[in-house]
Amino acid sequence: MPLYSYQAYSKQGKKISGTIDAQGLGNAKDLLVKRGLYPISITAASASSGSSLWSMFTSRSVSQKDLIFFTKQLGILLSSGIPLSNAFDLLVDQSEGKLKNIVMEIRDNIREGKSLAESLAQYPKVFESIYIQLVRAGEASGKLEVILKRLQDYLEKRAEIKKKIGAAIRGPLIQLVIIFAAVVVLLVFVVPGLADMFKGKALPWTTQYVMNASSFIQSYYLYIIVALIGAYIAFRSFIATKGGKEAYDSFLLKIPIIGFFTRMNAIVQFSRTLGMLIEGGVNLSEALSIVTNITTNMVLKKALIQAKENIIKQGKIAEYLRQTNIFPPVAIYLINTGEQSGNLDAMLTSVGQYYERELDDYATSLTEKINPALMVIMALSVGFILLSIVQPMAQSAQAFM
Repeated sequence: MPLYSYQAYSKQGKKISGTIDAQGLGNAKDLLVKRGLYPISITAASASSGSSLWSMFTSRSVSQKDLIFFTKQLGILLSSGIPLSNAFDLLVDQSEGKLKNIVMEIRDNIREGKSLAESLAQYPKVFESIYIQLVRAGEASGKLEVILKRLQDYLEKRAEIKKKIGAAIRGPLIQLVIIFAAVVVLLVFVVPGLADMFKGKALPWTTQYVMNASSFIQSYYLYIIVALIGAYIAFRSFIATKGGKEAYDSFLLKIPIIGFFTRMNAIVQFSRTLGMLIEGGVNLSEALSIVTNITTNMVLKKALIQAKENIIKQGKIAEYLRQTNIFPPVAIYLINTGEQSGNLDAMLTSVGQYYERELDDYATSLTEKINPALMVIMALSVGFILLSIVQPMAQSAQAFM
């Protein structure tokens, strides 16, 4: 909504000024009157500041870090006994960028009588279903500050897992790119300069192989670039289709390292999220719908959706989770134990924590093992090219001796 600057008198006759989000001048006036203010003047903020267009292009989107900050600060304010509307007044001063605008609009909605969950639901790209449902449950139970603390922990844990998985996969990929770049630099800039030196001489197979590779890249580099771009576009178009995405996700699950991370991350997110939702008072059907939407891998999502339908009909979680072939036997056993004992939420949280530690240990172990292996690959790749260059030189030197 547009931002308006206003000057008004309070009921005590004090002249005050500020800004307000509204759908128009009339709506802005109505909102001010509802707050007990008597407007003197209301103008579009963009007209007075002249910087709204610049802010539109320079303001950053709401990041995960911003969302965690918002959740943490709101929880602290509510725990301190500050009313919700006043808490948002304070949050406006503490927020920046697009988050500040969103906080202002939520504050205005709350003052109009809307619930916090209803206000958050207007921003689905910022506040996902699990966030909104838990806030709704917290408002209904009168324990909103407790729910916000759980949400804060959940968001921080999820960000931490994502960071660890990203680091474990990104590190090797960066090293592979460095290896590829080093080989290309040698083939494009070093080897061609030695071509005249080796012309007309009998070359070892290693040298001939490197010379041919260098010649091929120099002769067809434009075609190679076009082919790579075309392959990337074709790949993106393929996975944009339902069948293509499912085939690609199925392939990812078969890759040893990536498949492990994908499966374990799904288990951790499913267990932690479902446990928190059930503990927060969200009904099982809604909780399962939220959890299945978190999984991005289509193969795992399809299995969980099928299990969800059976669970809702039969009311047995462990039995149908076993049929998905996603959860390890230990996880199924623990979930079944929690189901039988009536402590399903606590047991699901324990399962999530257990496999989170396993994921963490695996990521650490992978980094420790794969870095030396990639260094060996780099040494062998570069060494092979250098050897192919040095070998004919050594043979020529021996011929003169």
